[in-house]
Amino acid sequence: MTVDLSRRAFLQYGVAATLAGGHRPSAISLRPADGRQPTADKRAEFELEEITVAQLQDSMRTGARTSRSICAAYLARIAELDPKLHAVLETNPDALTAADRLDAERKAGHVRGPLHGIPVLVKDNIATADRMMTTAGSLALVGVPAPRDAALVARLRAAGAVIIGKTNLSEWANIRSS
Repeated sequence: MTVDLSRRAFLQYGVAATLAGGHRPSAISLRPADGRQPTADKRAEFELEEITVAQLQDSMRTGARTSRSICAAYLARIAELDPKLHAVLETNPDALTAADRLDAERKAGHVRGPLHGIPVLVKDNIATADRMMTTAGSLALVGVPAPRDAALVARLRAAGAVIIGKTNLSEWANIRSS
C-alpha cells in the first residue's frame, strides 16, 4: 500500500510523530570524541571581517583603502580559508583589473554609488560573461561560456561592484522537477 503525501503533510506527520514519541534533542557536545579539550581557532585575524559597506566606502573616500586593496584582502582570505571550506568555486582572474578601473573612476571624481569598488561573490548559477565559468554546479556546463551577464550581474557591475568570484552550490541549485 502506498500513501501519496504532500510535502506539508509529510512534515506535519513527522513533527507529530516526533512529539508523540517524547523525543527531546540532546545538547551537542563541543568536546572532541577522544575527551580532549577543544583547541582555539588558529586562523589569523582578518581586519575586514566585521566591516560594513558604509565603512569600506568611507575608507576609500578618505584614501585609507582602495578598491584594489580591499579586493586583494578578500581574495587572500579566500585563498587562506577556502581549501578547507570549499565555498568558492573560482575567483575572478580580472577582479583586480576591475578594481583598478573603479579606483581610477573614483580618483577622477566619479563614484557610481554605494557599491562602487565593493567586492562581491555571486552564486555559480548566475551568469557572468567574463573569464569565469557559469556551471550551476554541473559538469555538463564546464567550458560553456555565458553569452552575457545575468541581469543581476549587469546591475551590480553598473553600480560599481567588483565580482571577485563564484560560490559553490549543489548541482543545478537543487532544482527538481515534479
